[in-house]
Amino acid sequence: MNDKLFTSEHFSILKHLIRWTLIIIPIAIVIGSMVALFLWLLNWAIHFRFAHPFLLYLLPVAGVLIYFIYKLIGGSAEKGNNLIIDEIHTPGGGVPKRMAPIVLITTIITHMFGGSAGREGTAVQIGGSMAQMFGSWFKLNPADTRIVLIAGIAAGFGAVFGTPLTGAIFAMEVLTIGRIQYNALLPCLIASIIGDVTVAAWGVHHTAYHIDIFTTTPHWFSPYLSFDFVLLFKIMIASAAFGLASYLFAWMVHGIKGFFVKRISVPWLIPVIGGLIIIGLTALIGKPDYLSLGVDPEYAGAVTIPSAFHAGGADTWSWLWKTIYTTTTLATGFKGGEVTPLFYIGATLGNTLSVLMDAPVGLFAALGFIAVFAGATNTPLACTIMGVELFGGQYVLFFAVACFTAYFFSGHSGIYSAQRIGVPKVADSRFSDAATLSEAGNRRQSYVQKKLHKYGFGGKKEK
Repeated sequence: MNDKLFTSEHFSILKHLIRWTLIIIPIAIVIGSMVALFLWLLNWAIHFRFAHPFLLYLLPVAGVLIYFIYKLIGGSAEKGNNLIIDEIHTPGGGVPKRMAPIVLITTIITHMFGGSAGREGTAVQIGGSMAQMFGSWFKLNPADTRIVLIAGIAAGFGAVFGTPLTGAIFAMEVLTIGRIQYNALLPCLIASIIGDVTVAAWGVHHTAYHIDIFTTTPHWFSPYLSFDFVLLFKIMIASAAFGLASYLFAWMVHGIKGFFVKRISVPWLIPVIGGLIIIGLTALIGKPDYLSLGVDPEYAGAVTIPSAFHAGGADTWSWLWKTIYTTTTLATGFKGGEVTPLFYIGATLGNTLSVLMDAPVGLFAALGFIAVFAGATNTPLACTIMGVELFGGQYVLFFAVACFTAYFFSGHSGIYSAQRIGVPKVADSRFSDAATLSEAGNRRQSYVQKKLHKYGFGGKKEK
């Protein structure tokens, strides 16, 4: 019997923990500081546009400026989050240092002139870029550089939303569908916490969300059960809709981008057209509610994410308008993230469904908030934890049901085309050996074309 209380393994573990703590802390502080600067500038840019509404009419010009910034100095940084995911899976040329300042500046430009985009993509790219830079300075080997990149994603995500546990899990879960990168667990947790603390230390605050207290409707079987299964059934139905909304968003982003690339031979005209579409839609609707981030109201009574948590706080089709605005903005070359618009889409769709299904408005807005995000990024576990961090733990079961249901109903789609498929969602031969979501999308398109051809659409009908 070995009578040693502590073995050499424990000292190796201690050494491992200390090493990664010392590596990650300075990286996370820098990332958190850059995210704090970004959030401050973003808030300034949004409110500057509020005070100067005419800036929307310069959106096409802003799009051309963004195009030439990336054309002249962007290089591989144009690939955005997908570049970081690819670099983690298959190390190549690395994540360029210039990615962080370029995406920060171009995202601010997008929002200042009214483009409908988010902020997570910018924070993640800042995190990946800074992590790569520090990895080079520290002369880390490829395996450790990979872990540092994952931790950079965690730091950026946790810092930008004020959800450190979510940031850690998101970074480990988003890379491969069906698998979590547990080898990066400690670095991701440290990075996300330090990133979030750093943002708070700079005095930057996050939006607080709240679910109003509600009472469940009694049913004839209530005396026999302590759980409201009717409400759970409504949540399951709504969550399927959230998953389909995720699928629609991803499909539109990739579809609109492909449409313009194939049909517009002059690349800088694409953002011009995108900007004109946004201007035209805003004139058609008659209000600016679906521009920019969608968190702060431009005027009293505007539809925002916080307003969706209350009865009458969203229009019936707010979620669809935001989908059209954001997919058009991002697909035509403007910069930013997808996640905050997904929060907006989910919260407003939840608001609409709560009316149709006679369900608690605040709860359904919160479920849509996290579930549409879960379906679009294929990160149901991280989004369940996000629900707890943002709204409290009393509804964690509902959060889990919503996120996992939306995850399945979004299919093999997502906003990150470089995301790997480790474990397919269903045993379908079309996707069982697909390597990435991009490949799965190509197979889906081929499958649909074959079906259309079979039934006489687009070609001769098969005999």
